[in-house]
This record gives sequence, C-alpha cells and structure tokens, in this order.
Amino acid sequence: MSYKDILVFLDPFLDTDARVKLAVEVARAHGARLTGVDVSTRAALEGPYHFTAGVLEERFTEAVKQAGITGEYKVMDETSKSWKDFYAHYADLVIASQHDPDSPKKLAADIVEPVLLSAGVPLLILPTEWPYASVGKRIALAWNSSREATRAAHDAMPLLVAAEKVMLFEFAPETDVKESAPDLMADHLRQHGVTVEVQAWADPGDASPVTALFALLDENEIDLIVAGAYGHSRLIEGLFGGPSADLLHQPSMPVLMSH
Repeated sequence: MSYKDILVFLDPFLDTDARVKLAVEVARAHGARLTGVDVSTRAALEGPYHFTAGVLEERFTEAVKQAGITGEYKVMDETSKSWKDFYAHYADLVIASQHDPDSPKKLAADIVEPVLLSAGVPLLILPTEWPYASVGKRIALAWNSSREATRAAHDAMPLLVAAEKVMLFEFAPETDVKESAPDLMADHLRQHGVTVEVQAWADPGDASPVTALFALLDENEIDLIVAGAYGHSRLIEGLFGGPSADLLHQPSMPVLMSH
C-alpha cells in the first residue's frame, strides 16, 4: 500500500524548501509522482519575495531531478473559484503549510481549510516556518470512533504501515463496554502490519483532548499526528472550531488530516 500521486503547494516563503524536501522524500519512498502547484499570486512577484517567486519552478524541478523521481510543475488559475484548479482531486496525498497571516497577498488565501474539506484526499499540513525533519517514524493517531477519524486512519495507512511505532490515542473512551473502541481499532491496524499501542486518557475535567494529546507527544517522540477533520459548510468561510482548529493551527507538529 502506497501513495502514487503526491501534490505539494509551492509559494515564495522561506519554509517552501523544507516542504518540498519532505514532499520529495515521501514521493521517493512511495515511488510516487510529485506535482508542485505554484499558489503564488501576482503580488508575490513584487516586493521582497519577487526573486523567490520567480525561481520556484526552477528550484522544484531541480529538487525532483536530484531525487530521481517523476515530477511536474503547475500554476494555479487565479481566475477560477473551482478547487479542481489546485489539482487536489487528482492526488493521493496533498502536502501544504499553514496559512501565513502576515503575508495574505503573496499567495492564494484560505487554501488549506477549503481544500481539506473539498478535495476528498488527506492533507499533510506543516506548521508555518517548519524546519525540515523526518516525518512518520512515530505517529500519534487521534481516535474517537467517528467517521472522520476512521477516514483519516485509512487515508494514512501507507504511513502507518511504514512507521516504527503508532500510538493510538483516545480521550475519555467509554469504559462500560465489552470491547473498547481503541482496542478494536488497534487490532484492525495490526491486521495491516502496523506496530501500535493504545494510550487512553481519562477525562480529568480540566484538559481538552488536544492538551492531553500533546502531553504524550514528547515522551513518545512523536513526529506526526493523524486526525479526522470535522466540518460543515461554514468552514468554507475559514471558520474552524474545537479540536480540529486546535490541531490545524498548532505551531509545532505536522498533522495529517482527512475529512
């Protein structure tokens, strides 16, 4: 099981190099084609980012060549409102970074949240100014028996299977059931060859699910969170709420989300 078509968004910011390096690494590991979609606006060709914006294609093409993988560079259509112009429907995995609110005119605004809801494929979202590091060796799977969590787990299966360890985390799981949901999911993952252990966190009444999850990340040396994204039509306007928002905007950890 592997990803065969990976898409990465390109922009003129400093963290693009780290994003492309990770995308190349994942594409090479899975034998995938890598498509780079330039989401810079015309405004990016002006001011301090104009040089970087002007050489995005050259830098992406060189990175693909050096890695010995198949790649293609594309440019978004600023005149269209259709998400097909971001090519996300035609990929197995999309790699992007959180929106940088300090430079809203340099790239297409509000890409990550609408694409997450409309593309139908998982997004690997990197924090703003994320320094390159390996991703997917030790994964935390946020689990709550929902449709969204189930979708995220199966969308992330190529990464889960390859990971050294997967920590299946559930906040305040039901305790009055014959077979617990975390144990059932762990057993399912093991059928795929995933090395997994369960970490259930009782609700003490003074912690959120995300706070509890992050309390376990360091001691488990986690480098990626997998989680379902909850949403409805209001999210198209960029309004995230609850744990999905906390995970999407947290500043330190890559997260793979599906909706």
